[in-house]
Amino acid sequence: MIEFVGGILVAIGLFTSWAAFLLSGTMAAAYFMGHQKNGLLPIQNGGELAAAYAFVFLYIAARGSGPHAVQPD
Repeated sequence: MIEFVGGILVAIGLFTSWAAFLLSGTMAAAYFMGHQKNGLLPIQNGGELAAAYAFVFLYIAARGSGPHAVQPD
């Protein structure tokens, strides 16, 4: 539910920073809970996509929504 609603909020630009920060934490938790036990690096344990999403959402949270958002930051 968090991923679905948060993804929609980020896509339309409504409360983007908060939603992206929450999604970044969700992806980091998914990486550590689901992939970290199989190896140290994402390339070893198959968690490349979860790690990439965590960093991309963290970038979006820091950067903001942009000029074409429903609610600019």
